Amino acid sequence: MPREGHYIHRSNWLRAAVLGANDGIVSIASLLVGVAAAGMARPEVVLAGLAGLSAGALSMAAGEYVSVSAQSDVEAADLERERIALEEDPDYELDELTEGLEARGVCSSLARQVAEQMTEHDALGAHAREELGLYGLEGNADPLQAAFASALAFAGGAALPLLGAVLAPKGQVGSVVVIVALLALTGLGTMGARLGGARVWPSVKRVLFWGAAAMAVTSGVGHVFGVAV
Repeated sequence: MPREGHYIHRSNWLRAAVLGANDGIVSIASLLVGVAAAGMARPEVVLAGLAGLSAGALSMAAGEYVSVSAQSDVEAADLERERIALEEDPDYELDELTEGLEARGVCSSLARQVAEQMTEHDALGAHAREELGLYGLEGNADPLQAAFASALAFAGGAALPLLGAVLAPKGQVGSVVVIVALLALTGLGTMGARLGGARVWPSVKRVLFWGAAAMAVTSGVGHVFGVAV
């Protein structure tokens, strides 16, 4: 009998990678389309893209580092509170663990036996899983790793429309960037869906819609300010 294939273990890193790459593609493509629509020459457009890539990658790294660090601090504080509670009132904590198992469908007598065995084996780990949803006492994510991964994903995504701007024929920078960005978003949506075991078309449709909308808005802004100037 074939074994089930599950993809939930990929959800955290896949979310961060798709978010970073999607942000890189959409942000830089929209920026390039906007400045191109305003009438800037290719060197200025490329310079704006490089600045956006650098700033965006660093911003993603900083944001991910701060958010993951804050999450880790909260998890560590909750674990410490649970450790103290186990030392000060172990009977109450055992009752709490038993009630949690009962709420999940285990009969009372068996729930008590399971709670006692879990407490004997690893009391803090058991309460971390059952009450806090934490698997492993070292924290669920490394802030530096998350920051580096987000920055790399953003830069990788941003590099695609920027390369399109560099290689585009004269006078067609905006059009080429749009095409490259839409192709990149299609590839990203397809890859993300396949890695997550989800349907491809809904994923592709989402990224294409929001990417196209962002580029349309910045193109309009560029035209308005280009005419005004």
